Amino acid sequence: MEKDVQLVVIHTEYIQIDQLLKLEGVIETGGQIKSLIDDKVLFLNGQLVTEKRKKCYPKDIISIDGLDVDFVITSEEE
Repeated sequence: MEKDVQLVVIHTEYIQIDQLLKLEGVIETGGQIKSLIDDKVLFLNGQLVTEKRKKCYPKDIISIDGLDVDFVITSEEE
């Protein structure tokens, strides 16, 4: 099944993955990202995420197993 795509516009060079997931309402606090990392369900561009403050840049794709949407980062200039 194909996942939906949610564009996330950032106004800076990058955004930390925990901040992005809070912004999008996936987690309520930055500490909750630890569960996603421990459960090995969080991916950045197809690679398993092991850092809770991993930097994400425009054109990066964040996926979470079990969630029916992928987040694609874009800058305000695009």
